[in-house]
Amino acid sequence: MDEIIEFIPLDKLKELQVSRLKGVIERVYQGSDFYQKLFQENNLHPSQITSLEDILRFPLVTRADLRANFPYGFLSVSLEEVVRLHTSTGTTGKPKAIFFTQNDIEASAKLIARSMKLTGARPGDVFQNMMSYGLFTGGLIFHYGAEKLGLLVIPAGTGNTERQIGLMRDFQTTIVHLTPTYALYLADVIEDLGLNPRDDLHLRLAYLGAEPHSEETRARVEEIFGIKAYNSYGLSEMNGPGVAFECPYQQGMHLWEDSFLMEIIDPDTGEPRREGEEGELILTSLNREAMPIIRYRTGDLTYIYPESCPCGRTHRRIARIRGRVDDMFILKGVNVFPSEVERILMGMPEVGRNYQIVLEREKSKDKMRVRVEVEKRFFDGSLPHLRGLEQRIKSKIKSEILITPEIELIEPGSLPRTSGKSRRVIDQRRI
Repeated sequence: MDEIIEFIPLDKLKELQVSRLKGVIERVYQGSDFYQKLFQENNLHPSQITSLEDILRFPLVTRADLRANFPYGFLSVSLEEVVRLHTSTGTTGKPKAIFFTQNDIEASAKLIARSMKLTGARPGDVFQNMMSYGLFTGGLIFHYGAEKLGLLVIPAGTGNTERQIGLMRDFQTTIVHLTPTYALYLADVIEDLGLNPRDDLHLRLAYLGAEPHSEETRARVEEIFGIKAYNSYGLSEMNGPGVAFECPYQQGMHLWEDSFLMEIIDPDTGEPRREGEEGELILTSLNREAMPIIRYRTGDLTYIYPESCPCGRTHRRIARIRGRVDDMFILKGVNVFPSEVERILMGMPEVGRNYQIVLEREKSKDKMRVRVEVEKRFFDGSLPHLRGLEQRIKSKIKSEILITPEIELIEPGSLPRTSGKSRRVIDQRRI
């Protein structure tokens, strides 16, 4: 069935979306305290939804709305029907409670199985899941999808890197799921143990998720391990992982439009963007029971590819996430995304596998210091050599973002590592 859905004709896909949208609208109207109030305040009724364009009648929903209606305000079914709770806390305020029925878990698992299958995962593969289990959706949802596809799943979770490597060698792991940051750290530890990431493991695929990363970072992971690395996009509020996924052509991620309705808007004005124009991704749940969300502001910046994919799948593609709206920082009047700095650094062979951006304020003037680990084979301690590298990094960053940073070159392994989401920016201006 999933293979039919992946290649569904566009007119049939639209019919399915309209049908599912009507069902979702009716469900939240009947069951959600938040949406009952929203319908009343905006003079809305489910009968007004007859086409996909009618979704524009609804106001945008934000993370602040989820937190303000914590814990049960968005729940659209009775507690007797709920079997799973996940939360996502972000950086401030109350957590966001995300509920699942049994059908929601099944649907989420199917999307992961679909995504893994299209990239070549098959029964007989050994899948080591290095994402966090528990309240974070990334670990459990991917786990269920891999099992549904028939893979042997190792629920390794995060951390304990030497044990992870032992599991990979003992059970000949062929596929891993992890953050791109941890993939690079894993390679460091493998090499520190006197092993070769290419020759002493059996990996062939990696699924990278939970944090935005550049094409240059993906290329590094693929080169180090000798594998194909696929970009996975998701968010707890919609489904967890598996909202969008790359196909073997790796030209953007297919957003599964049988389960999600997407829009791109100008994050400042809320005006719609055309296909090909970057903006903030807005998502509407089409196939969730416990907690559908209508027109959710993801905060993620991307664009929709205007052309069809060579693979033939009819679900449109979104570009690699450039960053979150709230990841952007302003320095000397310039808007900067950490991903722009990462792309520059990861494209330089002398640069190691970790870096950190430190924002500081001296005498009312802001400055950016980039701490950069040097690749082991290039770190010879020679002052002229290091100064030359420092100048090249500074020049490349300045040419891209129009800000001259201070560059601090440090030994490999000097910066803190994490098996979860990395903290790339340390803003000391607020301290």
